[in-house]
Amino acid sequence: MVAMLLGAALFAGCTTTPAPGGSQTATPTPTAATGETPQLLIATTTSLYDTGLWDYLQQMYESTHDVKLLITSQGTGKAIELAINGDADILAVHSPAQEAAFIANGSGLNSRCFAYNYFIIVGPADDPAGVANLTPEEAFLKIREQGMAGTPGVFFVSRGDNSGTHSAEKAIWKNAKLDYATQVEGSGNWYVEAGSGMGATLQLASEKGAYTLTDEGTFLAYKGQLDLVPVISSGASLLNRYSVMTVYYPGVTPQKLELGNEFVDWMISPDTQTAIGEYGVSKYGKPLFTPMFGNCSQFNCDCSSPATLLMPSVAPTKA
Repeated sequence: MVAMLLGAALFAGCTTTPAPGGSQTATPTPTAATGETPQLLIATTTSLYDTGLWDYLQQMYESTHDVKLLITSQGTGKAIELAINGDADILAVHSPAQEAAFIANGSGLNSRCFAYNYFIIVGPADDPAGVANLTPEEAFLKIREQGMAGTPGVFFVSRGDNSGTHSAEKAIWKNAKLDYATQVEGSGNWYVEAGSGMGATLQLASEKGAYTLTDEGTFLAYKGQLDLVPVISSGASLLNRYSVMTVYYPGVTPQKLELGNEFVDWMISPDTQTAIGEYGVSKYGKPLFTPMFGNCSQFNCDCSSPATLLMPSVAPTKA
């Protein structure tokens, strides 16, 4: 069904644009005659989309390139599934383990990290679980303990959607020495799985007066709509880096791959990195994303090499 909807969007010449509450609405755009304007379909994560960063970058790119960008956003897991099935030309997400598997599958080429921010744990201002100033792992353990004990007002809302944020949450539970599948998921009413994007998850957490894990950028973008405050903002497990790569799938043309590589190079170019670093400053007083500017040694990723690969080392398989 997703592929059918994407196909419809492509033929209709539509892109998705942010709407209140993090939902997406189709905005008609002029459809060029076949062969006039190349198109690149970007599958991306909601944390990049809900902040408005993609709308900002899309306008920049299309103003200097004869290429139409079509953008679809969902959790990292869904975005990767689309790409594996050949329904995307570019993948931009934030889950290193899932990205590594995607590349090893032969579906990802020229992966380049381009920006980072931090995950934060947000919750009610009165902090009913009393987790302020703890480490992320200590906070998760205490929220679980208080939630399972029935402490009034102690809930945790999870993305629950196999997204990059959900993967980061599961990593924190693992660091806290808990098995997510048997000791967290389904362990009681205190743990709520939203199964939706970051903006919608934040709104649900706000309505329930619950804690949740979010990337800082999306929280800042939605802050005015929420009754939530940052509770924990530091810890090694909260680092959140974003990568972009060209997608390889059976039948993709060399021309499409070259367009994809050109876009990857543009994302790590000095001008684009400067623009990413400026995004959000005028409205929020700080950037929503910190660009790499070619300095990414602490992330164990490549953020500066030109994108040149046109063929994977292994034959990709579908999801």
